[in-house]
Amino acid sequence: MEKIHTTCVYCGCGCGLYLHVEDGQVVGASPSPAHPVARGRLCVKGWLAHDFVHHPDRLKTPQIKRGERQVRASWEDALSLTAERLNEIKEESGPDALAVLTSAKGTNEENYLLMKLARAALKTNNVDHVARLCHAPSVAGLGASLGSGAMTNSIKSLLSADAILVTGSNTTEQHPLVAAHILEAQSRGATLIVADPRKTQIAQLADIHLEPCLGSDVAWTNGILNLIIERGLADEDFIRDRTEGFSVLRESILKYTPEVVERISGISPEDLEKAAVAFGEAPRAAVVYAMGTTQHSNGTDNVLALANLILATGNVGREGTGICPLRGHQNVQGACDMGALPTVYSGYQKVEDPGAREKMATAWVTDLPSTPGLTAVEMMEAAEVGRIRGIYISGENPMMSYPDRDQVKRALESLEFLAVAEIFPTETTALADVVFPVASFAEKDGTFTSTERRVQRVRQAVTPPGEARSEWEVAADLMKRLGIEADYTSPKEVMAEIARLTPPYGGISYQRLGISGLHWPCPDPDHPGTDILHRESFPIGRAKFFPVEHLELEVDPEYPFLLTTGRSLFHFHTGTMTRRVHLLDREIPRPAVDINPEDAAALGVRRGQRVLVESREHSLEIEVDVTGVVPKGTVFIPFHFNEAPANLLTVQNLDPKSKIPDFKRTSVRIRRAD
Repeated sequence: MEKIHTTCVYCGCGCGLYLHVEDGQVVGASPSPAHPVARGRLCVKGWLAHDFVHHPDRLKTPQIKRGERQVRASWEDALSLTAERLNEIKEESGPDALAVLTSAKGTNEENYLLMKLARAALKTNNVDHVARLCHAPSVAGLGASLGSGAMTNSIKSLLSADAILVTGSNTTEQHPLVAAHILEAQSRGATLIVADPRKTQIAQLADIHLEPCLGSDVAWTNGILNLIIERGLADEDFIRDRTEGFSVLRESILKYTPEVVERISGISPEDLEKAAVAFGEAPRAAVVYAMGTTQHSNGTDNVLALANLILATGNVGREGTGICPLRGHQNVQGACDMGALPTVYSGYQKVEDPGAREKMATAWVTDLPSTPGLTAVEMMEAAEVGRIRGIYISGENPMMSYPDRDQVKRALESLEFLAVAEIFPTETTALADVVFPVASFAEKDGTFTSTERRVQRVRQAVTPPGEARSEWEVAADLMKRLGIEADYTSPKEVMAEIARLTPPYGGISYQRLGISGLHWPCPDPDHPGTDILHRESFPIGRAKFFPVEHLELEVDPEYPFLLTTGRSLFHFHTGTMTRRVHLLDREIPRPAVDINPEDAAALGVRRGQRVLVESREHSLEIEVDVTGVVPKGTVFIPFHFNEAPANLLTVQNLDPKSKIPDFKRTSVRIRRAD
């Protein structure tokens, strides 16, 4: 067998693995012993990363809608029709009647070219991707506070921590190899503090488990910081030398006494004090968080509160410290870096900045729009009312992943033209006018950027099935048909252009990446990469404290349960890949709603029975799982299953600062289905 070293296709850990190839087929996967994150290990999904590649459901030929049916078409016809329809809409209604959704499962090179397609060819900044649904608050909050929205430290750095606060992250299931580092640090003596309403596996393993009510993150974080300051555990030298705004922050959190925090969050004063002392006294402390922190209507405030905590304790710029947002997809970080956002080009250069705009326009030999575009959720709203008439979607399934499924369906059906590039048929490809079959991670070259800013190679192991092509080729073909020069011969050439135009990636090249990759910022070819940010200074000069306040959330007496959503160990995102892996689907073959035993008894339901979970607008029927993992009054539904799509119930209640929807807190009621 031939062994090809590449990067895992699932979560943001960015584990290195080998794909085993025999007779032109990928027949297995194994961990990379030399890889700094994998260290010879993989999670259950990583061991089976190859298993969907040759599934018979793979899309193999372009499809064009004729009447009510999608029929096989040539690449020439599919590309020509897409270019013609997008251009017609642009001419008739203006560029902002178009939009592009890129993919966090695509490579950096693909995201860059799709961003370029939107801005240079279609002349719109309506470009976004799934980061809007997971870590937009990290980009906004950490960008404002620290000057960079990325993870400050490497995953390896967690091994040196003396205390680790994990919040909003079911780490052992969502990011298992990060969890391995956390638990190794704990075994060496670090104090593990987990804040989660659910008794997840990592919460059960914690030294201190805080069980806050959903929506109370700002209150308990402020409460911990208040106790740290009160006990003289703040780092006064760091605050004086490297930050601004502390005096205002200190005054703002005085009201968050342990008693007030207990009333708001349910956390006892004793537990709050244990956490505060453990974190405040630790010589090196780190914060790890994920979508349980960000996917709220005040997600940006949650992130700012955590940033205040690490700044006040001086836990930035050193090994074993820092703030670590864990990205959900393998290339969410890279898609953001590549400018697949409505406000920035690659490297977070603002589209409103005349200098940045002129730089990109000169490189691309065209004029560029200056007004920031719409976010992903705003695109759906605009499509429903006819302001957006055409969308190109890459490797994303909004029908399963966006809030308010019915509204998304109406929006996509209202479009005059929808093109989707995918590896499998999905609920979204079913609505498309053109479907492009594209290569999976095993069938193309490129790079991914992991949650720790590690840029790594993706290496082609086998050829794409049928007529499928790499998406960088599709994007380049469309650009050429729309009048933009795009004569790339390989992803390597695309990366060379990225490096020329993207300061943090200035020193990135394929020949330098090897097995371990490089951390950005890596500004020039001689730079070794940067594993820890902000060692000596912040990009904005001094880091900033931002006072944030707890917002009281109304409780609907008619809908007394709080629904929260998330992932399981055995499935990933919308299930497009993992539900086609037999061994993973066997573990969790169908959806279930987790209900606390006391609530189940009060409702008169048992495990295996079916119930109706109802929000104000919608309802779904689903099987019950009775478990003490969820607290009384809270229920949990994974979002992998089309049979019971959790996004049917979640609503478009957006964070005003980052425009992320509230996936983690929806009021519902439950009744027996029979």
